[in-house]
Amino acid sequence: MRAQPPAGRPGDGADALFGLEDIDTGRAPRAHEGAGAGPMFRDSPDARRMLSVRTVFAEPAAAASPRGRQVLARYPDAEIVPVDSHWRIPDLHGNEGNVDRWVRIKTETLVLGEKKTLTTRPNGRSADWIAPGPANGCAMACAYCYVPRRKGYANPITVFTNIERTIAHLSRHIARLGPKPEPNQCDPAAWVYDIGENSDCSVDALISDNVADLVDAFAKWPTAKASFATKFVNPDLLLLRPRGRTRVRFSLMPQSDSRLLDIRTSPVASRIAAAADFLDAGYEVHFNLSPVVLRPGWERDWSLLLRQMDDVLPARVKQQAAAEVIMLTHNQDLHALNLGWHPRAEDVLWRPELQQPKRSENGSWNVRYRHDVKAGAVATMRELVAAHAPWLRIRYAF
Repeated sequence: MRAQPPAGRPGDGADALFGLEDIDTGRAPRAHEGAGAGPMFRDSPDARRMLSVRTVFAEPAAAASPRGRQVLARYPDAEIVPVDSHWRIPDLHGNEGNVDRWVRIKTETLVLGEKKTLTTRPNGRSADWIAPGPANGCAMACAYCYVPRRKGYANPITVFTNIERTIAHLSRHIARLGPKPEPNQCDPAAWVYDIGENSDCSVDALISDNVADLVDAFAKWPTAKASFATKFVNPDLLLLRPRGRTRVRFSLMPQSDSRLLDIRTSPVASRIAAAADFLDAGYEVHFNLSPVVLRPGWERDWSLLLRQMDDVLPARVKQQAAAEVIMLTHNQDLHALNLGWHPRAEDVLWRPELQQPKRSENGSWNVRYRHDVKAGAVATMRELVAAHAPWLRIRYAF
């Protein structure tokens, strides 16, 4: 293991309790493995293809923490590069040359950091609250994803190692709220907290026990539920005990769209097939029909997907299922970046004749379907669901 940074790397770990070269990265015990449980999916060749980590940029305190040591134990041959901040890594953030290595960076690079500011903010659509997540970034490479914009585009997974602070923060927040006073579109009885706004928790669970710790915590909180959307089927999550307090939202789109846009994700058919297993393991299972991308033949292909769901899903899944319908939002800067690594995606994502710009909160230009176009498409999606999957309750559509 190479623990010392090459010349010119930021940070020397001087403020840590001990240096990175002193960290024991021996095999860490794996939580949630019982006797005879067998090998974990996260140790499989498929998981290793998703994350074959060669470099870990690490805040020294994060690397020295118990969770940090667990992550480093999973990648004993990786180079550990100390950094002052997970937000400011010159080799990653704002480096335009990274476009040529877009997928490789997501595969081979991890970042370890501590989440300094813990904020739970209101949402009201998918969830009542957006919780501090266990990670930021993703190993998948969906061409429409907004998350890469937050750190200068090259945004591999950053694991936040101080998960115990996040859980303590959420515990206090839930206690202050008390019982939910009345039903709403998020849930009839529980406060719903989205724990995966800026990452995919199913992929995060390949790296550490952060997601497992959150699922365990919510299982003990009777007035709240965790929720996260995912495009990746991770069987290891079936070994947890959510006790109905975690909602998994499998994101779906027609397979023809997914092949073009959902790079490095599980096949759509696998996500649909996994729904019953997750329900039987104690999760609530919903679906995200998103993003809806308007291109020739989109109505036909969404009809086929909804019929597939109706054919494949058992009655017990249908009885508790609900869906979110989300139209595509694109971004001008992301459009320019995609032209450098995946220009074919822009043939369907960038439709100026149908879209209008809107300035986002961070000052960049988002591109959304025009109001009339969007309204018509949302109405069409509602009609398609009613015709082909009438059991699927739409919680909201926009």
